[in-house]
Amino acid sequence: MDGKERKNIQSGKRVTIVLKEDQRTGNLTEGIVRDILTNSANHPHGIKVRLMSGEVGRVKEVF
Repeated sequence: MDGKERKNIQSGKRVTIVLKEDQRTGNLTEGIVRDILTNSANHPHGIKVRLMSGEVGRVKEVF
Protein backbone atom coordinates (compact mmCIF):
# COMPACT_ATOMS: atom_id res chain seq x y z
CA MET A 1 0.00 0.00 0.00
CA ASP A 2 1.10 3.55 -0.69
CA GLY A 3 2.51 5.71 2.11
CA LYS A 4 1.46 9.03 0.54
CA GLU A 5 -2.10 8.97 1.92
CA ARG A 6 -2.82 9.37 5.63
CA LYS A 7 -5.92 7.12 5.48
CA ASN A 8 -3.66 4.09 4.72
CA ILE A 9 -1.63 4.51 7.94
CA GLN A 10 -2.73 3.76 11.50
CA SER A 11 -0.88 3.42 14.77
CA GLY A 12 0.32 -0.17 15.17
CA LYS A 13 0.76 -0.88 11.43
CA ARG A 14 4.03 -2.25 10.07
CA VAL A 15 5.68 0.13 7.56
CA THR A 16 8.95 0.94 5.86
CA ILE A 17 10.19 4.52 6.15
CA VAL A 18 13.08 6.54 4.79
CA LEU A 19 14.93 8.47 7.50
CA LYS A 20 16.09 12.07 6.85
CA GLU A 21 19.75 10.98 6.75
CA ASP A 22 18.91 8.15 4.30
CA GLN A 23 17.01 10.26 1.74
CA ARG A 24 20.04 10.42 -0.61
CA THR A 25 20.76 6.68 -0.43
CA GLY A 26 17.11 5.54 -0.29
CA ASN A 27 17.91 3.12 2.55
CA LEU A 28 14.65 1.95 4.16
CA THR A 29 13.91 1.23 7.83
CA GLU A 30 11.11 -1.11 8.89
CA GLY A 31 9.06 -0.71 12.04
CA ILE A 32 5.69 -0.25 13.74
CA VAL A 33 3.94 3.16 13.68
CA ARG A 34 3.61 4.88 17.06
CA ASP A 35 2.52 8.39 15.97
CA ILE A 36 1.45 10.04 12.71
CA LEU A 37 3.17 13.43 12.47
CA THR A 38 1.74 14.74 9.16
CA ASN A 39 -1.64 16.44 9.60
CA SER A 40 -2.62 16.74 5.91
CA ALA A 41 -4.57 13.98 4.12
CA ASN A 42 -1.69 13.28 1.73
CA HIS A 43 1.91 14.26 1.05
CA PRO A 44 3.90 13.78 -2.19
CA HIS A 45 6.99 12.43 -0.36
CA GLY A 46 5.10 10.23 2.11
CA ILE A 47 3.36 10.75 5.44
CA LYS A 48 5.79 11.49 8.29
CA VAL A 49 5.56 9.07 11.23
CA ARG A 50 7.38 8.13 14.44
CA LEU A 51 8.09 4.43 14.90
CA MET A 52 7.96 2.52 18.21
CA SER A 53 11.77 2.70 18.17
CA GLY A 54 11.60 6.52 18.17
CA GLU A 55 12.86 6.91 14.60
CA VAL A 56 11.11 9.54 12.45
CA GLY A 57 10.75 9.37 8.69
CA ARG A 58 8.43 9.36 5.70
CA VAL A 59 6.41 6.22 4.89
CA LYS A 60 7.30 4.48 1.63
CA GLU A 61 5.26 1.27 2.04
CA VAL A 62 2.50 0.00 4.34
CA PHE A 63 2.11 -3.74 5.03
